[in-house]
Amino acid sequence: MIANPVSSPTAVARQWFLARSDLEALIQALRKSGRRVIGPTVREGAIVYDEIESAAALPVGMRDEQSAGRYRLTERSDDRAFGYTVGPTPWKRYTFPPDLPIATAHRVGSVGFDQAKLDAPALAFLGVRACEIAALAMQDRVLLGGQFTDEDFRARRKAAFIVAVQCTTSSSTCFCSSMGTGPEVRNGYDILLTEIDEGFVVQAGSPAGAAIVALLPTRRPTHAETGAAVDSVEAVRTQMGEPLPIAGIDERLKHQLDNPHWGVVAERCVECGNCTMSCPTCFCTSVTERSDMEGRTSVTERQWDSCFDVNFAKVAGGDFRSRPRDRYRQWLTHKFSSWMDQFGSFGCVGCGRCITWCPVHIDVREELQAIAPVIQPIERPVAVEPVAASPGSYSIARLASVREETEDTTTLCLTDLDPAFLAGRPGQFVMVALPAFPAVPISISRFRANGIDLTIRAVGPTSTALVNLHPGAKIGVRGPLGTFWPIEDAYGRHAVVVAGGVGLSPLHGLVEALVANRDRFESVSLFYGSRTPEDQLFREDLARWTAGKVIDVAVTVDRAGPEWKGRVGVVTTLFDMMSCDCSKVTAFVVGPERMMQASVQLLISKGVVPDRINVSMERHMECGIGLCGHCQTGPFFVCKDGPVFCLSELGDMYVREGI
Repeated sequence: MIANPVSSPTAVARQWFLARSDLEALIQALRKSGRRVIGPTVREGAIVYDEIESAAALPVGMRDEQSAGRYRLTERSDDRAFGYTVGPTPWKRYTFPPDLPIATAHRVGSVGFDQAKLDAPALAFLGVRACEIAALAMQDRVLLGGQFTDEDFRARRKAAFIVAVQCTTSSSTCFCSSMGTGPEVRNGYDILLTEIDEGFVVQAGSPAGAAIVALLPTRRPTHAETGAAVDSVEAVRTQMGEPLPIAGIDERLKHQLDNPHWGVVAERCVECGNCTMSCPTCFCTSVTERSDMEGRTSVTERQWDSCFDVNFAKVAGGDFRSRPRDRYRQWLTHKFSSWMDQFGSFGCVGCGRCITWCPVHIDVREELQAIAPVIQPIERPVAVEPVAASPGSYSIARLASVREETEDTTTLCLTDLDPAFLAGRPGQFVMVALPAFPAVPISISRFRANGIDLTIRAVGPTSTALVNLHPGAKIGVRGPLGTFWPIEDAYGRHAVVVAGGVGLSPLHGLVEALVANRDRFESVSLFYGSRTPEDQLFREDLARWTAGKVIDVAVTVDRAGPEWKGRVGVVTTLFDMMSCDCSKVTAFVVGPERMMQASVQLLISKGVVPDRINVSMERHMECGIGLCGHCQTGPFFVCKDGPVFCLSELGDMYVREGI
């Protein structure tokens, strides 16, 4: 890799001051050293880089006004020589020419091939900005940093002398601070100029640079002059405002290859290639052959090319990027994603040329924000400290009302609770006790403003006693206990809830939360199966969710009489109704164990990844806090480490008998 030496601490500490009237001395010193000086000059209404012979050719007193699709020169109120940002021509024009003979061939007597002779003129680049130095360094990595190298580029880079200029102004298209490439010049130069009102604060960054500075009529700068130089650069950073949130953009783009916005921006793009031609880092080329009329001698030439060109991706079988959206996606994802994989950095330096010179005003910053916006970190709730956690210790709650759900299932509405119960999360449970009865774990089916609901199926002595209570009765409760549904993992995805029988109870609070936050999800679907129509839980809520069309509700029963007009079959038969991209599904499953295993296997077969499948397990619990050992499953205590688990946590334990 070729790079001009970084300024040493000693060199950085040593600064000089060059009067504005003596800038001519610098240009002539560079020319006398045998170098052609390439610097900024005005041509056809723009500041371009071309050979200059004196300071008179510089754009003194000129500034550029740039925005998306707009560029114009205006006069400054001072006589600064570098009071502009960047023009349409990148420096790579001189280190990586747009047209370059690379070989010759002949078949006169015999066939022969010869590489073109290297011809690297000694050039001094005057007025190189921080972003442009970064661009040269990027091309170093691309063309010299791999197994194969571009020897012409190496020679030209080695012959180039860099006179950098600190940015003391910015345009609305500049975003070098976002890319970490400016506005201050840190390294990669031979001489560094910082222009202030009185002249230039000068630093040397290499022995060659110091040799040129020694020829100039300089003096030591005053503290006021060095302070003004520092302040002028810092002011530019402030002018650019809040930086683009670029961290992680490479990974975000990888997940947005099918984003419909590619089509939106492609409808505007005219594929003119201005963005790639003005870009200081693009390196795509094509090769052409020129031969004499008889085909006896030929010249191979390399020319700049653009991934926007309709022929760029043509192969024998056709064009593998035939659509404009494909070509735009290739360009943007290469610059901000795959370039990082290939070369260890982004392929953009934030110079803003692609924005300014786009005739249809496409702003790459806006497109990045639209296609791959920053995903704000999800604030995951923390389980509240349970009330009366110790076995044998209970908080007293009052039974406010009783609602019969089915013949053997009842919902108890509890009130007069400690506030900690109200701060619980869907999926958690409580240990419930009555005098003379063992405590039992009951899922919290709903959180209300002043209480919680417990939906209980009468299957044992305690649960039977509970469903036979009347309003006003007092019961003991401990909790909320256990883990809860990770609803935040479904943000921006398709949430699929699968419930079997009384399994809808621990999912009821989750469904209510999904409904309340519907705008956070791509879609929400509930698949619910029960033994018979009479065994359905929460019928009023099912009707409300269905009628509101906020979520998609599909219901089935195992068996039914002629009066049932709905679907008949196990709950997994409803999965045929899933029309979403299953790779973007987050699933929540509760029901009888066999039903959950069948549902999980079918979800995986459809493309739902195990990391996105959550289940709630039922085990014998007597303490609820992992001390009694009854609910141990492999390395877990279901009461403490569950009952909600991600399937990938359980691994193959989930399908093994007897675990």
